[in-house]
Amino acid sequence: MPARVFYCDHHQIPLPDGHKFPMRKYRLLRDRLAATGLFDLQPAPLASLDQVTLVHDATYAQAFVDGTLDPQMMRRIGLPWSQGLVQRTLASVGSTLAASRVALETGWGGGLAGGTHHAFRDAGSGFCIFNYMAVAIAVLRAERRIGRVAIVDLDVHQGDGTATLFADDPETLTISLHGRNNFPFRKQQSKVDIEFDDGATDEIYLPEVARVLDRVREFSPDLVYFQSGVDALATDRLGKLSLTHDGLKQRDALVLALPYPMVIVMGGGYSEPIESTVEGHFNTFVAAAAR
Repeated sequence: MPARVFYCDHHQIPLPDGHKFPMRKYRLLRDRLAATGLFDLQPAPLASLDQVTLVHDATYAQAFVDGTLDPQMMRRIGLPWSQGLVQRTLASVGSTLAASRVALETGWGGGLAGGTHHAFRDAGSGFCIFNYMAVAIAVLRAERRIGRVAIVDLDVHQGDGTATLFADDPETLTISLHGRNNFPFRKQQSKVDIEFDDGATDEIYLPEVARVLDRVREFSPDLVYFQSGVDALATDRLGKLSLTHDGLKQRDALVLALPYPMVIVMGGGYSEPIESTVEGHFNTFVAAAAR
């Protein structure tokens, strides 16, 4: 039976020429996944503001939706406001929530959107507006579907917003493996943080992944979120690490071996050529389909 995965790239975001956000990767990835026949690719439902404000400040959320957010706050997000951005953002939150429901039913679910781990309660940052994982967790907990949750963030940038949102929550284990000298330059405190120096290779990275996954097993969560960024690749123009595609495949195999329902979100990837980023994300989802 094909694995259900939710996409939101049909909501277009107009960006100026030369903008560094790799918008094309989402459609390129969807097309590659569709060609395999392994996936039931569905358009993501839109999240509601009531769901979003289980986590985010209502004034902030409403101002974003209305297009009245302070320009300085939009600059911090790094994307120009548009109605397309609003629709895509709500669909991205919806993709993570829908994927979470599928994971609880079938063992895993996926969303073809980022994990938006730089979003705080009342502000966005680094291309992140709402924290999709946090919203999905809040909704499922309100429905009494889950208790303990582990977030395994393997994007090369620290999940600072996620760390802050769950700082005082003993039922959520936040793990972030990231570059020491990369954005955000003011780090927050996850439950587990592992930092790598520039140029870290597969041989340095993979043993640390294996070690932190033991913490997940000790925690025994009801659900795992895997922020599967591919910006640790040596080809990534923002990543500063030196992993190979084979190294990422080994990383994915370690995470996917966890015996818990799992939600996969994409995280970052800024390789040139863009096909290297798409290849990394593609490999993750194909491996998950065999889980």
